[in-house]
Amino acid sequence: MRLLHPGLLVAADELLERDPDPADADIREALSGNLCRCTGYEKIMDAVRLAAARGSEEV
Repeated sequence: MRLLHPGLLVAADELLERDPDPADADIREALSGNLCRCTGYEKIMDAVRLAAARGSEEV
């Protein structure tokens, strides 16, 4: 069982609650507790950026 994805989701959600428009450095810091050995982090970073952009559209 892999817990990577739930951990990333929880960390990203908490980050976006604190900072709806985080800088890349803030995203990296927030996700740093989740070690991913199966893929690179760029797609994960893209997903958090997209979630932030979509969140700001809803306001």
